Amino acid sequence: MDQTYQLSIIVEQLLRTEVGKLGSCLFPAGRYIYTGSARRNLAARVARHLSKNKRLRWHIDYLLTAPGVAIEGTQRFEEPECVVNGKTPGRIVVARFGASDCRAGCGSHLKYLGHEP
Repeated sequence: MDQTYQLSIIVEQLLRTEVGKLGSCLFPAGRYIYTGSARRNLAARVARHLSKNKRLRWHIDYLLTAPGVAIEGTQRFEEPECVVNGKTPGRIVVARFGASDCRAGCGSHLKYLGHEP
C-alpha cells in the first residue's frame, strides 16, 4: 500500500521554469501544497525532495530545484494520495502537475494557496 505525504512549499517570486514533458510552466509567488505517495520508504522519498542535488525525474523535482523555492514542512497521511489531494484546498495553476498517471481525475497534485500563511 502506498504511503501518502504532502509538502508545504513556498515560491518566493513569480517563477517560469521547465517541468519535464509539461514544458514551460508559470508559478505565481506564494504557498503551495504538493501531494505525493511512495510505495515504500517514505522517509527516503521526502529526503530526496529536500535535496537540491538530484536527477530530475518527477514534476516536483523541477519545481523544487528552481531558485527561490523551498519546502517549509511535510505531513504524512494514512489515506490514499488522491483522497488527500481532493480534500486539500487551493487552486490548480499547472494542469497535470504530479498527476500525469492519476486515474481519479485530480487535475493536478499541486495546489496553489496564494500568499496567505
